[in-house]
Amino acid sequence: MEARDPGKVRPPFWLLAELTYRCPLHCVFCSNPVDHARHGDEMDTANWKRVLGEARALGAVQLGFSGGEPLLRDDLEELVAHARGLGFYTNLITSGVGLTRACAKALKAAGLDHIQLSFQDSTRELNDFLSSTKTFDLKAKVAGIIKDEGYPMVLNCVMHRFNLQHVGRIIEMAERMGADFLELANTQYYGWAWLNRAALMPTAAELREAEAVVDTHRARLAGRMKVIWVSPDYADAKPKPCMAGWGAVFMVVAPDGLAMPCHSARMLPGPPLPDLRSMPVREAWYDSEAFNRYRGQAWMSPTCSGCEERHHDFGGCRCQAYLLTGDAAATDPVCTKSAHRGRIDEILDAATLRSREVPEQPLRFVPGAARDAGLVFRSDQNSLALSAAGIASC
Repeated sequence: MEARDPGKVRPPFWLLAELTYRCPLHCVFCSNPVDHARHGDEMDTANWKRVLGEARALGAVQLGFSGGEPLLRDDLEELVAHARGLGFYTNLITSGVGLTRACAKALKAAGLDHIQLSFQDSTRELNDFLSSTKTFDLKAKVAGIIKDEGYPMVLNCVMHRFNLQHVGRIIEMAERMGADFLELANTQYYGWAWLNRAALMPTAAELREAEAVVDTHRARLAGRMKVIWVSPDYADAKPKPCMAGWGAVFMVVAPDGLAMPCHSARMLPGPPLPDLRSMPVREAWYDSEAFNRYRGQAWMSPTCSGCEERHHDFGGCRCQAYLLTGDAAATDPVCTKSAHRGRIDEILDAATLRSREVPEQPLRFVPGAARDAGLVFRSDQNSLALSAAGIASC
């Protein structure tokens, strides 16, 4: 393949190192690929160090250590120290499981700058149910450790039908914990969240009500805690500028060494993703067909290429387009100009119908989740209850 002109493509700014797909949690909205067991190989320490060095030489400055659960890697401290030596600003994205005080101190000494801790809810019952683990109390303890050790306190909670009614309590929990930032990320429907979409999808009215609560707390907490509401594109009818444009600023490296323009690109048809075990980062970024496939605007449909928003939303999400239309180059179906917008409206209408019926919601957990009683979550505006019923087997 003829090399692309590097002058027309900026270097990557953000590198996300997905060190492993292994995780002690089994969240119903997990972003791991649904066939993650097929991708069990993990790059060794030497390969990860080489990749980090090549990415930094190329211009990447922000580095996230993610997974799965990155704390399951025995070499995490070594990789953090190596990244610090290269000059990266480093962020650990974690469930908190395994982050003891001694571990937090060791990572700090190695040069870790930042920790983002996930919660599933403000209540022990729902947090533990959605992850199929008893981790709420542990997470609360880890939040204290993060604060005590002087890291920026950053909490994240993925929002969906089951916890939107608790958004005010989630914000108050973060406030009590002394969080500096709280990210309320509405579910993106890929991976396991795609399989559980019917159960997780809130109504447009529920989303508007939750956002109003967020706005009230955001005003109250101004100057003390920044609350970030990641708006839901399904209900907003507005494509997200996914990764600030395909192959524009962001590279994900999967546990097995595949380089991806976004978290979910593994599922897309087309050219093979570059394998960094055998291909240099520079070649993957500038020259690989996978990274160039949806760069710029030449790939866009007439609907997108003639739209004034194309410089802002970059055509929206390719993975979402593929899942909903079967064509990764299609206009993102959340857009009102898309010929497939009706599919999104049908999904939202179905969510409204389910909210009126308040049915039992079967959920598919990541394999390994405890199924002691075959639990299914039942929710309405006034109560939370766990009832015995079958959970679909994965």
